[in-house]
Order: sequence, then C-alpha cells, then structure tokens
Amino acid sequence: MRAIRLHTFGPAENLVLEEVEDARPGPGQVRVAVRAAGVHLLDTALREGVRGPAPELPVLPTVPGREIAGVVDALGEGTPERWLGLRVVAHLGFAPGGYAELAAVDAGRLHEMPDGLGFAEAVAMIGTGRTAMGILQFADLGPGSVAVVPAAAGGIGTLLVQYAKNAGATVVGLAGGPAKTARVAANGADLAVDYTDPDWPAKVRAHLGGRAATVVFDGVGGDVAREAVALLGPGGRHLVFGWSGKGLRDGGPYLVDGVSQQVLGPVMMEKAGGPDPVRTLELRALAEAAEGRLSPAVHRFPLAEAAAAHRALQNRGTTGKVVLEP
Repeated sequence: MRAIRLHTFGPAENLVLEEVEDARPGPGQVRVAVRAAGVHLLDTALREGVRGPAPELPVLPTVPGREIAGVVDALGEGTPERWLGLRVVAHLGFAPGGYAELAAVDAGRLHEMPDGLGFAEAVAMIGTGRTAMGILQFADLGPGSVAVVPAAAGGIGTLLVQYAKNAGATVVGLAGGPAKTARVAANGADLAVDYTDPDWPAKVRAHLGGRAATVVFDGVGGDVAREAVALLGPGGRHLVFGWSGKGLRDGGPYLVDGVSQQVLGPVMMEKAGGPDPVRTLELRALAEAAEGRLSPAVHRFPLAEAAAAHRALQNRGTTGKVVLEP
C-alpha cells in the first residue's frame, strides 16, 4: 500500500510517500480501505517533534494521521462479521496510521457512516465536529445571544457559525483576508469581518448598535482574542480552545477573571458525561451532519501532497478541515 511516512522529526518536507507493507488487522480490529484522512494541527506539532497534549511522541518511522473514513475490507480475529463492507469513520486517538491507503482500527472506535454523508465530511465531523460539540456545551446560545467567532473560516469556526445561527444568535465571524471573510458571510454569519483590518472592532461595534457580545469562541489567542474579549458585556463568556495566534500558552493578559474558561481536555469530557464522553460527542457531531443542521467545510489534498497540506495548515492557507484523499 502507499502511505506517508515520517523518518525524522522536522519540517513538512520530511513527510514522504512510500510503498509499505499492507496494514493487517489484529484481534478485535478491522482494516479500512481509507477514502479520507484528517489532518490536524497536532499532527504538525508531532511531525516537528513537539509532543503537545499527546502522551508521547510517535516511534519513528511512523505513518501519521489519527482520523479516517473508508470501507471495511478485512476483519481481525474475533471482530463481528457485520462490519465487513460497511462505510465507517473513526478517530484513532493518539495512535497514528491514517495517512495511508489502508489502516487497522479497533472495532470499538468505529462509527457506521450515516447515509448521504461523504467520507471527507465524516472525517471532519469525527474530529473537528466532536470538538465543536464539546465547546458548544458551554455556550448557552439562544435568540438573544451575540456570538463572536475568531477564525470563523476554519474547520471548527465554520461549524460554530452554523450552530449559533441555528440557535437564533447574532453571529460575528472574523477571518483573515477578503476571500475568507466572503466564505464566512456565505456560511451565514450576520457580519463577516477581516481581522487584519486594524479598525475591525469599531466595525463590529457599529454593526451591533450598542449590543455587547455574549460569547467569544476563541481558538486563536493573541491580539485578535484580546480585541474580541473587549466586545463582551457583563456576564459574557470567553471560551478558549486553542492558540493558533499565540499568546495563550502561558496565560495571556486578555484572559479575564470570571469570564474566560478553557474548555478542552478533562473539563469538556466531564461536561459531556456518560461512560464514554468522547464517543458521546462523536455521535452528536455525526447526527448534526446527518440531519443537515451542520455542514463541514473541507479543504482537500491528494495523499501524495501531505507535506503541502501541513504547510498550508500551518500558514493559515486553508479553509475548513484539511483532508487527505488516497
């Protein structure tokens, strides 16, 4: 099979397409003929040798990738026959192996794909979608809400805008450059603003006409987040789930006592509840897409161009969830 392999930690160019031995399912596993593999910012950090939230760095050489969708074409010992031939999607956790034509997956991680949902869209919902569902647990959105979404053209931002609009909120989407703001507007935001314009906060205030923001969904950090937090009124919520714009790793000064809340990790899982909170959020995300309430944005690259996909993601040259297609 063809797969992307990483032999040495470092730049994106270290991701190379190779012919390797076909993946084989072990006991309780299936083998998936991969049709789409998700690319995540954590993948880029692990490629560079930065562990981040992962329990450990992968053993090299490795095939990166932790989100896949495809068709089950082989079963391991003890795996129920019903899985054979089904369209499935799975998040592999911190186990790599997704950037390939074939991948072995524990059957307990599988979801049968809803009818009408494409492979790339399913991959977007199993990772990005479940994170969005986890963040939204803390938002308390309704017809009186005013939601500000930095990075609104990204994978999570696209879904947050759609969900907030469905809840009846007024939505302000922020993005970098006219092409991305056009996408945000087309996605349903009431106001799409280019955050590279230094006057963007004044434009938001003028549009709101004296109303204050009630929630800021912050996956960016840095100066954009500081300006966005200043739009919040009393009792507003600053929900922090990332720092692609830097300034958050050590607790940025814009984190306001009584307002800011970091919602990834254990706090998200505790809120989701149930015996398997991760699976709970995955099921919610897939259901939202299956019912047509959420439609993920997808930025596609051929499997062979994994290095280009990593570079584009790190340079903010993508819109929506980045997906590799073998």
